Amino acid sequence: MYCKTKEEIELMAQSGMLVSTTLASLAAIIKSGITTLELDKHANEFIRDHGAIPSFHNHGGYPFHICISVNNAVVHGLPSKKPIADGDIVSLDVGAYKNGFHGDQAYSFIVGEVPDEVLKLVAVTKTSLTKGIEKAVHGNRVGDISFAIQ
Repeated sequence: MYCKTKEEIELMAQSGMLVSTTLASLAAIIKSGITTLELDKHANEFIRDHGAIPSFHNHGGYPFHICISVNNAVVHGLPSKKPIADGDIVSLDVGAYKNGFHGDQAYSFIVGEVPDEVLKLVAVTKTSLTKGIEKAVHGNRVGDISFAIQ
C-alpha cells in the first residue's frame, strides 16, 4: 500500500481548493439568461489563470472543460447554448489538474425561485450526502454508506 507524503497531501489540497474557488467564481455569475457554454468558458479561463488544466477537457474526447447538468439531467451533462432559466437546478462538476494531482467536486445551484417541493428535494439530497459521508469511515462497507443514504 502506498501512502501519500505530507507534501503530496498538500498538493492534493491545493487542487481541491482550486476546484472550490472555481465553483465560488461560477456561483457569482450563474443566473437566469446565462448559457452553460458561458459557464464552461468562465471555468476554463479561471482554472487556467490559476496555473492548472481543466481535468475533463479532452478526456476520452470530451470537448468541454466542466460538466453541467440542468434539472433532470443526473450527471455529466454537456454545456450548450441554451440559456439557464429562472427555476432551474444547475449542477456544475468541476475538475482541475495542478501539481500532478486532480481536484474534483460538483455542486448544485438553484437559480431564482423554485417551488417548495424542489427546495425539499434539494434539502433531502444534501442530508443524504452528509449521512453517507458520515459512514464513509475505515471499517465500514459500501452497504453501510448506502443504508445511511437510503
